[in-house]
Amino acid sequence: MILERTLAAVFGANCYVLAAGPDRSALVVDPGAGATRGALALLRSNRLTLGAVLLTHAHADHVWDAQRLIDAAHAEGLLSSDDAVTVPVYVPEPDRYRLEDPDATTGIRASGMGFAEMAGSPWLAPTDLRAFPAEGFTRAFEIVPGVGLQAVAAPGHSEGSSMFFLNARLGDNQLLFEAEVLDDPSAIEERDYLVALSGDVIFKGSVGRTDLPGGDQVQMWATLRFLASAIAPETVLLPGHGAVTTMEHEHHGNPYLAEARIRGGDRRA
Repeated sequence: MILERTLAAVFGANCYVLAAGPDRSALVVDPGAGATRGALALLRSNRLTLGAVLLTHAHADHVWDAQRLIDAAHAEGLLSSDDAVTVPVYVPEPDRYRLEDPDATTGIRASGMGFAEMAGSPWLAPTDLRAFPAEGFTRAFEIVPGVGLQAVAAPGHSEGSSMFFLNARLGDNQLLFEAEVLDDPSAIEERDYLVALSGDVIFKGSVGRTDLPGGDQVQMWATLRFLASAIAPETVLLPGHGAVTTMEHEHHGNPYLAEARIRGGDRRA
């Protein structure tokens, strides 16, 4: 399986490219502002075409280049469908409304600038926006051929924040070294890993903020408490910002998970 990452220029948001193998249709996850160039390079270098875009949630720093990437891929002849110029963009239903104006609904400002000013580009709404299918929250949904994802609702950072789990057969993938899953390059064989696209729910040593519009700290504690008990320790977490990690590492090194085990959604806490 192909699993690679590039970074968006604004806030360093992680953008991931997944495909069953070379010469296949690819899924691009969370193309933030400035991610188009790197994502296209990954498509070209792996002989991939763009088949779908997935947004783990709809904050501006994770969605800004979704349509821009599609338009650029179309211009280069890198769309998976020869007879269409649109690519489906999937987002969890509770966050779908944010795609009307993610600058306003995210509420991020820095140095007096809104997100569009920081990005240096206008918002382009996706032409084929779809809610991630409800069936994908109960069983794997094949979002592009050979890439099946099962979603778990994880609200708190935003109403629709979700984590997306997949089985990935990987060898000497750089992201596995970063997560400290691999440490001996001379003895690497491909094997199956449980991988989770964790968006802004869980980071290495931290979690997503809850002070933006739609955030809810108590709901976040409940989400984290559930995830801490439900996710297998060996799961590789691909976060929306920062380094790749594992659930085992976060059990030992993430103080926010420890706090969530105590508070766990109790609004009196």
